[in-house]
Amino acid sequence: MDAQPMNALEKIQRQIQWNRLIAVVEEQAQTMIRTAFSTTVREAGDLSAGIFDLKGRMLAQAVTGTPGHVNSMMESVGHFLAKFPAGTMKPGDHYITNDPWLGTGHLHDLTVVSPAFRNGKIVGLFANTAHVIDVGGLGMGPEGRSVFEEGMYIPIVKCFDQGKANETFFDFIRAGSRTPVELEGDVYSLCACNDAGIKRLVEMLDEFGMDSIDPLAEYIFDSSLAATLAEIAKLPRGTYHASISSDGYEAPVTLKAAMTLHDDHISVDFTGTSGLSGRGINVPAAYCRAYSCFGIKCVVAPEIPNNWASLAPFRMEIPEGCILNAPRPFPVSVRHVVGQLLPDLMMGCLHQAVPDRVTAEGSSCLWNPPLRGGAQVSGGAAELPDFEVITFNSGGTGARPGKDGLDGTAFPSGVRTMPVEATENVAPVVFWKKELRPDSAGMGRTRGGFGQIMEIGTKGEAEFAVNAIFDRVANAPRGRDGGGDGAAGWVGLDDGTLLRTKGYQVVPKGRRLLLKLPGGGGMGNPAERDPALVARDKADGLVS
Repeated sequence: MDAQPMNALEKIQRQIQWNRLIAVVEEQAQTMIRTAFSTTVREAGDLSAGIFDLKGRMLAQAVTGTPGHVNSMMESVGHFLAKFPAGTMKPGDHYITNDPWLGTGHLHDLTVVSPAFRNGKIVGLFANTAHVIDVGGLGMGPEGRSVFEEGMYIPIVKCFDQGKANETFFDFIRAGSRTPVELEGDVYSLCACNDAGIKRLVEMLDEFGMDSIDPLAEYIFDSSLAATLAEIAKLPRGTYHASISSDGYEAPVTLKAAMTLHDDHISVDFTGTSGLSGRGINVPAAYCRAYSCFGIKCVVAPEIPNNWASLAPFRMEIPEGCILNAPRPFPVSVRHVVGQLLPDLMMGCLHQAVPDRVTAEGSSCLWNPPLRGGAQVSGGAAELPDFEVITFNSGGTGARPGKDGLDGTAFPSGVRTMPVEATENVAPVVFWKKELRPDSAGMGRTRGGFGQIMEIGTKGEAEFAVNAIFDRVANAPRGRDGGGDGAAGWVGLDDGTLLRTKGYQVVPKGRRLLLKLPGGGGMGNPAERDPALVARDKADGLVS
C-alpha cells in the first residue's frame, strides 16, 4: 500500500526534528573547532561535518564548513561502506582516509566516518573532514610529479577499533609528518567530533521515541528534491556556454562548460577544458562536482538545505583526460587553485539565463601561502627552529546585482580569514602589513570587493620558504554587464622582485614576502553608481 500523506501535526514534528538535526551536526562541527590542533581548523574553519543514513546518503550538514569538503564528503561515505559495510561496524569504531579520489581531492584533508548506535543497533553514520597542516612528502604545493610525492597516502582503515586506538596507524602518521603532535591531535579531534554528534543523535532519538532516522531521512529527501525541482522548473530551457582562464603551472588553463537546463535536472558538460597538468593543480572528479554543484545551487536553489537529494538533479559530464578529472596517481595537492574557479564558471553560464541572480567574478581561489623555515630550508646555517605553517587569506568577491562585493572574503570556499596573531603564535613569522588594497575593486553600478596587501617576514629577518599556490595573477576577475575587471594579483618581495605564482621559493635573509591579492569584478555601468558610495570609498582611501 502507498504511504499515507502526513497530517499537519506530523509535518510540524518532522520540521522540529529537522531543526534538531541541524543543531546536532553544528555541535559536531563546533566540537572539532574547539579541540583541533591545526590552525587551519580552529582558526579558519576549513572543515565539514554531517550525518548520513546507512545507505551513505547525506541528510544534513553543519553550517560551518566548505563546499569542497561538504560536497566531496557526501560522496566519500559510500566508499567507506563499500570497504566496511554497516553490518560489520561496532560502537566506538572510527574509520579514516585521505585518499584524494575517495575523499575531498588532496592528501591534506582527513575524512573520518563513525557509526552511531542506539540500544545495540546501528542507526546512522557521522562523517567529517578537516584540512591538516602537514602529511609529509613535499608539503602542500604544486611541485609534485605524482600523488606519491605529495605526502602520506592513507587508505580507508580503522583508526579506532571499538574505542581503542590503532597504535600502528598512529605510529605511521607520527613518523611521516613534520608536525606529528598536531596531526595526531587532529585525528583525535575528528573522532571526538563524530562522538559528539553520536551522543546528541541518540539523545534526540530517545526524546522523540524514534527507533530509526529512516522516516526522517525520507521526509528530508522528498521535501528537498521536490523543492529543488520546483526551482529548476522556473528556469528558461536551453544550453548556455561559458569559459574561464586560470594561470595554470606549465601553461595557462582554460575551463569550459556547456550547461543545459532541463525540465527536471541541470547537466554540465566540460568538453573543451584543458588537459591534465604534470604538476599538482589537477582536480579529482569529486572535487569538480563539489564546487560545480555549489555554484549552481547558490543561484538556482540557495534556500534549500544541502543534502543528497537537493544535489541529485545537478549532473556533471567530465571528460577523461581533462584537468577536472584527474586519474590516479596524478598530483592534486593544490586542486583548489583550479577547482575554486568553478562557481564563477557556473555563474558565467547562468548569467545568460538569469542575469539578475549571479555575481561578477571574484578572487575565488584562496591565497593561502604555506610557509616553512629552519634547517629544512637553511640547513646548518638555520637561524630559526623548524616550522611549517599555512595561513588562509582571500581577495575580494565579485559584485552582486544589488550590492557591492565583499572585501577580503573567501568565496566560494567559505573559510574564515586567519588572524595574524594566531599564526604568529605558532610559528616565528611576522606579518608586517595586512590591509585592504586600494583601487583593486572592479568598478560598476555595484563594485567588486577589495583585495588585500600582505607583507610577511620572520623573526630576525631570517630566510624562509614559501610554496606559492596563487592564481588570478595573469587572469584578473572579470566584471559583468559592463562592470570593470578586478585588479590582478601580484607575488614578489618587498624590494619589487617578482616571484613565480606557483612553486617552492626561498625568501632571502633580510627580505619579506609581499602579496597583493586580487579584487572582485564590478557589475553594471560604473556611471550608474550612486555618487554617495563613490564619495564614501574615496573618503576611506580605497579609491584614488
